[in-house]
Amino acid sequence: MPVNLDAVQAALATVKDPEIHQPITDLGMVKSVDADASGRVAVEIYLTVAGCPMRDRITTDVTNAVAAVSGVTDVSVVLDVMSDEQRQSMTQKLRGGQAEREIPFAKADSLTRVFAVASGKGGVGKSSVTVNLAAAMAADGLSVGVVDADIYGHSIPRMLGVDGRPTQVEGLIMPPQSYGVRVISIGMFTAGNTPVVWRGPMLHRALQQFLADVWWGDLDVLLMDLPPGTGDIAISSAQLVPNAELLVVTTPQQAAAEVAERAGTIALQTHQRVAGVIENMAWLPCPHCDERVEVFGSGGGEQVASGLSRSLGATVPLLGAVPIDMRLRAGGDSGHPLVLTDPDAPAAVTLKEIATRLGRRERGLLGKSLTLTPNRG
Repeated sequence: MPVNLDAVQAALATVKDPEIHQPITDLGMVKSVDADASGRVAVEIYLTVAGCPMRDRITTDVTNAVAAVSGVTDVSVVLDVMSDEQRQSMTQKLRGGQAEREIPFAKADSLTRVFAVASGKGGVGKSSVTVNLAAAMAADGLSVGVVDADIYGHSIPRMLGVDGRPTQVEGLIMPPQSYGVRVISIGMFTAGNTPVVWRGPMLHRALQQFLADVWWGDLDVLLMDLPPGTGDIAISSAQLVPNAELLVVTTPQQAAAEVAERAGTIALQTHQRVAGVIENMAWLPCPHCDERVEVFGSGGGEQVASGLSRSLGATVPLLGAVPIDMRLRAGGDSGHPLVLTDPDAPAAVTLKEIATRLGRRERGLLGKSLTLTPNRG
């Protein structure tokens, strides 16, 4: 007796995505179903993202559901990955067909300078750099916002001393402010130190909401603190704000520099500009002499800048080398940025110089009217 394909589809409708908790048939995840005369069934499934951590769970659930259908003798599951259009269609379906809010920073006429602060690995001080750059820019009179896009390792609210919660007005999220910096983070929506256990589509949607559903006002600069590496958020940030420029943070250590260079090279795939490299923890002032102690070696920042310049075919500058200062760490723990509490500290001076260089750079002509008229003479 041949296998009833309608019965197989009904069985697949009982399989739910492990995280979205909706049937894979409703989410458009079933690519194809075939059966031969001997009862062997082949099912092709779309994963929402490549490298999905739930791939084994989905394979097992699909196999068990189809194997229970009458006449099925064997089940094979082949995995594929959704296209961008399919993911967008699924997201719109999850939103009930409602139109998405526009991301103001992605518009051609946006004059907001967007910097995505990236690193190859954790522990290089990327968030500390982000917070101090934001505070320095705000102190310099700029309108600044920070998106804590490090969903798993969010730390920006603590570092900026933000303890308020966002409020919602007419469908818009109003971000808390600290030191004149508007801030949004997933940590403002979770209880205590609860971990966030999400994967691709949820991460993408969270970042999209931070950019589109938050009322940022007229920003001069938006800083996005990305998680380490080149994962989902790094890709989503490039898709959602293609004009964002990368700031790559590294330490002098060669091992850190190598992975930082890989993180910056993502610009080849995302077609983004790399604004520059920042070397953090560059040296430690000797407490007993005038020498500099190179705790993590030397040359890592220059190595990353040179390597990216070669790979991208454009000059990537080393924006500055920030020395080690225990007050920088203490300020992050207490919510008081070093550039504000100790502006004359060597680390603060360097960070302020970088902030000025980034914040005051000339804007391009993209989106500006040149008020030209055709010559009809």
